[in-house]
Amino acid sequence: MSELQNIDKQYVANTYKRFPIEIVSGKGSIVYDDAGKRYIDMGSGIAVTSFGIADDAWVAAVTEQLSKVQHMSNLYYTEPCARLAKLLCEKTGMKKVFFGNSGAEANECAIKVARKYAADKKGADYSTIITLENSFHGRTITTLAATGQAHYHELFQPLTPGFVHAKANDLPGLIALAEQNKVAAIMVEMVQGEGGVIALDRDFVLGLYDYAKKNDILVIVDEVQTGNGRSGALYAYMNYGIMPDIVSTAKGIGGGLPLGACLLGEKTESVLGFGDHGSTFGGNPVCCAGAISIISRIDDALLAEVREKSAYIFGALEGAEGVESVSGMGLMIGIKTVKPASEVLAYCTEHGVLCLTAKDKVRLLPALNIPMDVLEEAVAVIKEACKA
Repeated sequence: MSELQNIDKQYVANTYKRFPIEIVSGKGSIVYDDAGKRYIDMGSGIAVTSFGIADDAWVAAVTEQLSKVQHMSNLYYTEPCARLAKLLCEKTGMKKVFFGNSGAEANECAIKVARKYAADKKGADYSTIITLENSFHGRTITTLAATGQAHYHELFQPLTPGFVHAKANDLPGLIALAEQNKVAAIMVEMVQGEGGVIALDRDFVLGLYDYAKKNDILVIVDEVQTGNGRSGALYAYMNYGIMPDIVSTAKGIGGGLPLGACLLGEKTESVLGFGDHGSTFGGNPVCCAGAISIISRIDDALLAEVREKSAYIFGALEGAEGVESVSGMGLMIGIKTVKPASEVLAYCTEHGVLCLTAKDKVRLLPALNIPMDVLEEAVAVIKEACKA
């Protein structure tokens, strides 16, 4: 164990089971450890470094803003915050944006807005939010309650009340839950990332959307992992042809800096007033400058590349030796393997490819602009790792 690993083990909270690798540098989808070993990064910081490591345009945007002002409180205007909000609204059709620092904060904002909307329109007892089994919405006490996985709940009782969980792709079951509760909102991920990289069925999404609209129940789409080009559309809900009332996002929007955003539609744009919500670092000018660089470059041409690369990965791995199934959407892919996923990851790491897991699957989240030759090299290693 290296000196750095010993320091980390002694002083950093023991919440991460780290791989014994110290990454010290990189460019694009290639990173290097402290011994100079080269790796292809197929995780992009869990869908964060949208354009890879040390992306030139992103570095330039962040550096330029750093030399101007790195932070002001939200008592004052800063240009990157306003420009990013405008860009997001123009690209989505949403009306307002609240900025925080993470996906959990974006989801907390979404939940607060939904409950205030329902309380104002229907009464304070309309507070229940339906989420899905196998979902993941964050690690705060409230977003843990929203998360539909019991094992995340066990150590942290009592959780925030007011959440019920429906089975994914079971529309009658979801409607039955809605009829049994006074519901403010339905909150879903279009692809359940931490739940195993499973995309929702189109008919289920359209059905719940139609039911919600008819009953003035808000639709919240959690785009923390699926958003910002990851799915092959700017936001994954766009692949289903719906228009949510609230969209939460984070991860890839900042390109490597902490930023979360809660996008509010026509029904919800005016729900929050002065003092109803806030964030010290939300809308930080450096983070927002980086995000403008990212979002402005996620255009039709890049999204077409994401879809092409996705089709290549699915085509290469479906039916390959040792692969039971491939799931997901865009460059958010889960591989169910005959071998334990941990064994596949160990082989990949040894052979210079860094992958992730989601439940019992190998998970791939490469940079959106990963070069095709680098992607092909990584997939060849992954295919070899999956063989029995």
